[in-house]
Amino acid sequence: MKWKSFLRSYALSLILLGAISVGSLVGWYFGKPAGVLKPLGDLFLNAMFVTVVPLVFFSISSAVAGMAGTGRLLRILGCMMAVFVVTGVIASLVMVVGVQLYPPTAGASVASQPAVEVAQVDVADKIVQAISAPDFVDLLSRKKMLALIVFAVLVGLAAGAVGEKGRAFTAFLQSGNAVLMKVVSYVMYYAPIGLAAYFAYLVGVFGPNLIGSYWRAMQLYYPLCIAYCLVAFTVYAALAGRGRGVLRFWSNIIPVATTAAATGSSFATIPVNLQAAERVGVPRDVSEVVIPIGATIHMDGSCLSAVLKIALLFGIYNMPFAGVETIATAVGIAILSGTVMSGIPGGGFAGEIMIVTIYGFPPEALGLIMPIGQLVDPPATMVNAVGDNVASMLIARVMGGRKWMSKESPN
Repeated sequence: MKWKSFLRSYALSLILLGAISVGSLVGWYFGKPAGVLKPLGDLFLNAMFVTVVPLVFFSISSAVAGMAGTGRLLRILGCMMAVFVVTGVIASLVMVVGVQLYPPTAGASVASQPAVEVAQVDVADKIVQAISAPDFVDLLSRKKMLALIVFAVLVGLAAGAVGEKGRAFTAFLQSGNAVLMKVVSYVMYYAPIGLAAYFAYLVGVFGPNLIGSYWRAMQLYYPLCIAYCLVAFTVYAALAGRGRGVLRFWSNIIPVATTAAATGSSFATIPVNLQAAERVGVPRDVSEVVIPIGATIHMDGSCLSAVLKIALLFGIYNMPFAGVETIATAVGIAILSGTVMSGIPGGGFAGEIMIVTIYGFPPEALGLIMPIGQLVDPPATMVNAVGDNVASMLIARVMGGRKWMSKESPN
């Protein structure tokens, strides 16, 4: 009976871990020719992307519409922003300590790089573009995810505000959410094949890059990323639910971590993340608000990488990365950089531009840190997505008190 219970709880996690292990071995053995498997991985990624836009709309709007009033929503959003900022600061400080103990440049000096045109960052324009869209059809794209989230919140608020007249529409939103979650469960049947193919492609094509001049930075980032996951997230889960919280968190988070690392997208991981949060026991009105929004503005992994990029540039240009003001500025930039990064692969470019322009580095500095963004993308996305899940647990703890996990786990 214990083995049956174990397999029932961990079967999907074991299958996915086995799949990515096989894919990694294929990529390591065949090298670049393993890139021929990429279309199989793209098929899984595309299926997730197709599902995520309607899922985000239905999950958020139904959750908001089902709330008794706007007071609970405002409490969730306020608590969410506090948790996001605090965990982002902690992640940034962890990397600050890391680069002090193990400087990523180790005596390197600036090299001649091709000039890169750096556009000036208009913060107001970025905010408007992020939270709004010029036309309704533009909302039906993952590139406008934050605008879709804003629209979904408004629809949910309106459905709840009209009272009896909105009940049928609220029922439609809840039904749509249930249907989309079922679609996700169907897509996950293909996940082992898709993830194995994607890891074969990633290891085969990008693996050799780790042996280049950025090896020292990767030696710091990858172990620190894993350590942050194991230590910080365990502590967060313990704060949320003590021993039971830690057990439920690690029993359900492996599919989230593997999907995020393979796809390099926080958005593509939202469906799996919502399923994991439900199994952990996080109330739906919390998880269906926190996780989609977190995929856009809560990025602990990106905060880690932002500090690493800053320290790398300081070392290359022979500038001391020390002092309270320098460290505080770096942490602040890391938080800002994380909030402007999108959940799609390669979305860190805007954050890299911000780092270069705010510090006043020459344009060619952008070319120096761009490879870092590509090399750290898989583990950074993993930390981002897993961090959204444990953040929803912390918020559930604040909203529901000590007994929020008293309900039996769906597992």
